Amino acid sequence: MKITRVGVDLAKNVYQLHGVDRHAKAVWKRRLRRGQWLQALIDKVEPGCEIGMEACTGAHHWARELQSRGYTVRLIAPQFVKPFVKSNKNDANDAEAICEAMSRPHMRFVTVKSIEQQDIQATHRVRTELKDHRNAKANQIRGLVAEYGLVAPQTLLALRRAIPGWLEDAENGLTDYFRSLLHGLWDDLLTLDGRLKELDKQIETLARSNEVTKRLQQLRGVGPLVATALVATVGSGEQYSKGRQMAAALGLTPRQSSSGDKYRLFGISKRGDVYLRTQMIHGARAVVSQAKHRDDPLSRWVTDIAKRRHPNVAAVALANKTARMAWAMLRNDTDYDPGLGAG
Repeated sequence: MKITRVGVDLAKNVYQLHGVDRHAKAVWKRRLRRGQWLQALIDKVEPGCEIGMEACTGAHHWARELQSRGYTVRLIAPQFVKPFVKSNKNDANDAEAICEAMSRPHMRFVTVKSIEQQDIQATHRVRTELKDHRNAKANQIRGLVAEYGLVAPQTLLALRRAIPGWLEDAENGLTDYFRSLLHGLWDDLLTLDGRLKELDKQIETLARSNEVTKRLQQLRGVGPLVATALVATVGSGEQYSKGRQMAAALGLTPRQSSSGDKYRLFGISKRGDVYLRTQMIHGARAVVSQAKHRDDPLSRWVTDIAKRRHPNVAAVALANKTARMAWAMLRNDTDYDPGLGAG
């Protein structure tokens, strides 16, 4: 019997496969090791068959491997697979649930990332972790010096200026032993600063070397950081039928709880990529702060919102509009038109 659809439950070393025919009848179930499953699937399943997997660690790699061999790959977010798991959770039931979920006519699928997208995404992930480490290191320094009666300034810039003074001041109550510890912490902070600057330069280089990211930077509030994060997350935007879908997928639209004739809207849904949404809102917030000094249509539009609502609401509204404009630029390969910015 010809297999038309296969669900694959990915793991570190053991892979469970569940294949069905055109009548959705299970005709093939296998539990295979990491080095065996791909060849076993190639031997059993003809190219063109749909292969479904959860969008988890390693899924994009295997999706590219399968696509290169002529298979149609469907990646599904884990939360959309869970309702189809029958009875107890195990690898066999998970693979069957994936196979069932991918057959639904209105199922939402995750677009397979290219190697270039994953390179960019990895750079952003490393940068985020280093930034968190730097903030933790700065907070550790503030907490330790407070035990010696020294009040550390709030900003990183001011803290960097204060530490050398503490180390040189012989009358501030610090012991020689703690000064050596503080000097080590100071070196750690400078090392993290240096690594972050290196990654910022790498991101700027990536943004300059890609025509799409260069075009996206024409948008207000979109620099190398946001442009590269957009490309890494949404790619060409072909998975969305319109800009509003992309804005909703990024969590930039209101969360709804409606029933009957009662429509209730709350704050933004915060779905999708937290990092990208955060960067877009930060970029929009910078635009809002400068908009009152400008007289273009977009500035007037966002300033009017900031006057009527909280500036943060205006920033999110601008981030939503930026996402929709970015989608149009990605899908149509067009440049930014300022005249349409406030439309």
